[in-house]
Amino acid sequence: MTALGLVLLSMMGYSQPAVNLGESGVANARLLSRSDWGARLPKSVEHFQGPAPYVIIHHSYMPGVCYTTPDCMKSMRDMQDFHQLERGWNDIGYSFGIGGDGMIYTGRGFNVIGAHAPKYNDKSVGIVLIGDWRTELPPKQMLDAAKNLIAFGVFKGYIDPAYKLLGHRQVRDTECPGDRLFAEITGWPHFTLLNGTETTTSAPVEPHVHPQPVAPQSPPAAPKV
Repeated sequence: MTALGLVLLSMMGYSQPAVNLGESGVANARLLSRSDWGARLPKSVEHFQGPAPYVIIHHSYMPGVCYTTPDCMKSMRDMQDFHQLERGWNDIGYSFGIGGDGMIYTGRGFNVIGAHAPKYNDKSVGIVLIGDWRTELPPKQMLDAAKNLIAFGVFKGYIDPAYKLLGHRQVRDTECPGDRLFAEITGWPHFTLLNGTETTTSAPVEPHVHPQPVAPQSPPAAPKV
């Protein structure tokens, strides 16, 4: 089977060996399927016609950075749980996740409407770098994997060769993808400063957090009669 065929199967959730993205320039970048990381089925899948004109970079904030593949798989499951079970979304919000192990994890995949950036969900690839990148820079293997994924998307026709690269904060009132990561991507090819008509939406601020369980609090005292 061709590499493209493996990628298509991977994005549909079938269990396949990790796909090598070396055709686009970095031989050790690998794309794992949804079934590889134990994703549950999406509630529904809506496609948009590509190629996507935007790539939007996120950080997860929580879960924090993961450095082993089992830990990164768990982080993907935790994000999907939060998005599907707590927020009621169809699936994990992002198109892809990048782990500190240098692996690329298929989320919704290419050409699937996401839930990561209002007004851009139906025309973008949303890539989350797992971790809190407000003050620290993601490790090189994460940055390389993100760049390679974008190059691969262009190479295969999923991403427009003239795509615009954005940080999440440019399209929503949020600190995501963190100050340090945002500063980094401003030097990447295709980074774009949007004009005033494109930059923001009227949506309220939502914390970019996937919270841990909190111990139950004692009920308030009954009012005196």
